[in-house]
Amino acid sequence: MHMKNMTLNNQHKSDLVAKIKTYFEQNLDYDIGQFDAEFLLDFFAKELGVYYYNQGVQDAGQLVNEKLEDLQHTLYEIEQPLPR
Repeated sequence: MHMKNMTLNNQHKSDLVAKIKTYFEQNLDYDIGQFDAEFLLDFFAKELGVYYYNQGVQDAGQLVNEKLEDLQHTLYEIEQPLPR
């Protein structure tokens, strides 16, 4: 199974571009501009996004495993003893 192409909705992309611009202005004293900030966001999404995606998948898998263990314990607790 392949990871589907991830896209951000326009509002999220706009918010992230604004954060990139603010970061550059406040921390690097540089006005990156709208186009360059969008280009940088697209680059980071393409090159780094898969790492965050995979970590999210691993975290979700771990959570599912923990919940399954909890469910197994719950089932064990309600199991009735066999008659003698």
